[in-house]
Amino acid sequence: MKEGATRNDMGWDAPDGLDRRSSAILVVDDEPGIRKFLSRSLGKRYAMVETAETVEEAESLRQRCHFDLIIADIRMPGGNGMRWMESLREQGSVTDVIFMTAYADLETAIGAIRTGAADFLLKPFRMEQMTAAVSRCLERRRMTRENFVLRRQVDQVYAAQEAFVGQCKLMRDVCNTIKRIATMPSTVLIQGESGTGKELAARSTHELSGRSGPFVPINCGAISAELIESELFGHMKGSFTGAHQAREGLFSYAEAGTLFLDEIGEMPLPMQAKLLRFMEERTIRPVGSNQEIRLDARIIAATNRNLAQDVVQGRFRQDLFYRLNVVTLPMPPLREHVEDLPLLTRHFLATLSAELGLPAPQVSEAEFAEMAAYAWPGNVRELRNVIERSLLLGQPPTQYLLSQIPASDMQTSISDGAGLTSGEDMTLQQAEKQHILQVLDRCSGNKSRAALRLEVSRKTLERKLKTWRLENGGTD
Repeated sequence: MKEGATRNDMGWDAPDGLDRRSSAILVVDDEPGIRKFLSRSLGKRYAMVETAETVEEAESLRQRCHFDLIIADIRMPGGNGMRWMESLREQGSVTDVIFMTAYADLETAIGAIRTGAADFLLKPFRMEQMTAAVSRCLERRRMTRENFVLRRQVDQVYAAQEAFVGQCKLMRDVCNTIKRIATMPSTVLIQGESGTGKELAARSTHELSGRSGPFVPINCGAISAELIESELFGHMKGSFTGAHQAREGLFSYAEAGTLFLDEIGEMPLPMQAKLLRFMEERTIRPVGSNQEIRLDARIIAATNRNLAQDVVQGRFRQDLFYRLNVVTLPMPPLREHVEDLPLLTRHFLATLSAELGLPAPQVSEAEFAEMAAYAWPGNVRELRNVIERSLLLGQPPTQYLLSQIPASDMQTSISDGAGLTSGEDMTLQQAEKQHILQVLDRCSGNKSRAALRLEVSRKTLERKLKTWRLENGGTD
């Protein structure tokens, strides 16, 4: 296999459930028969199998290619397999190793364990023994990565389940767009205010993509500029002060999956250049290493900033912006789809009350109207927090909102007083008209919010407004 060639385009079957499309194995043995036998047998099951006769040849291959597993003889002319592994461990290599030997004794077995061998096989062995050992090693590596990713995802479970509750046209458009782009390999840039569900959109895109690897979320604004390269790309042992052992980066965990770069606008400019190189070459280089590692990971980025403006002001690389901005997915703020507010509120009440072990109270239409009049700067995330607060304190959600809305916003402030009447001789129709116009003004002209607050349908509100325009000599 040529250097730099991808291993993920080879569609080998995996009857035991193990994904082998990205598995690469290095066999090191001085016996040609063993090398040929393992190369032929394992080559039918795994994407890449390379062989080497000596430790020097194996080290040369390892410098050029990334291997998920090494199968090595212990005693070979010109080198010892265990001493080679010891030197690799000192350099920070984390690759699993299966040792083979025809001269097994207790001292040899103890030495193999000390070097961190994943398994130990005595020659001659049956191929079933070897394939079982290889499967165990690769499965253990896969589970280690998946467990790491799951630990990072556990805090976002509820958000992933809840944020896309909604039936309005704006949210239906978002869902339809995700379905269209999910199976494509294109980079996606998700834009929207904080709390609108950008990570959920990225997670949904990954789940519908059919990619076999995990979804790895990374908050670019939560990692210090000094550590971000090591966190993302990994590092070798001794590459910097405090690097006491080698560590794989977050990019490696996204192999065959999706890498979600949240708050991409917060990424430092030097790291932006390295991200651009990954997007162009699809390779990374851990800190302190001279080895390029090829990865197959789809990039989805998200931001609440105006990246185009950041480009003009020199805070974001223009070439990276164009590489990220292949497909744009805008996430609407909650104030633009308040029609979904009752549905979201009831959903949060049901899920959170079950989680907290508290009874779920009923919310009246009048309370929904008050909630719809609020701007919701924190969007769906703020709504969830408000519902949780109301459950814990035993207060209605509107109690919190009253403390957040300035008194001036709660007062009537009609800029255009035409059609309003004052005095005690106001008719019922005049009082209705004045009240509706005042509510509409408090809702900044948003008819959907005003209708919810008035406990009428939007069509009823529009019909009344149309009637009043005609009465004042307006046109339809």
